[in-house]
Amino acid sequence: MDRATDVRLAQCFIAVDDHDKALAFYCDVLGFEVRNDVDFEGMRWVTVASPEQDVEIVLEPPAASPDISPADKQTMAELLAKGILRGVNFTTTDCDALFERVRAAGFDVLQEPVDQPYGMRDCAFRDPAGNMVRFLERPAD
Repeated sequence: MDRATDVRLAQCFIAVDDHDKALAFYCDVLGFEVRNDVDFEGMRWVTVASPEQDVEIVLEPPAASPDISPADKQTMAELLAKGILRGVNFTTTDCDALFERVRAAGFDVLQEPVDQPYGMRDCAFRDPAGNMVRFLERPAD
């Protein structure tokens, strides 16, 4: 591979069943901004991102493929409801403050802040769709 090739992560995808609830979490609580909001063939994709970062998260329907069968759509919706489809990890400079902000907003706590044996301090929540969202604070140098 050519060392001059510039390859970077642009987007990742998270399945959500209610975009407005997801936006309340990702934008109102976490402070992300909406970069794109697209309706297409009865589905909606909303792209959000931290104002300090280029990587975007696309909030998509759980069965966004036009070729998916009705049975598979139902299975995807059931898996999303169980909270086992996807998750995402974020870094933060203050895990405890972020934890308090997200908890005060009423989201489902999976793990309170804890110091991990590998040096990180982290906590975890479920977003409104049930996806695991983990916040990692790297140790000070």
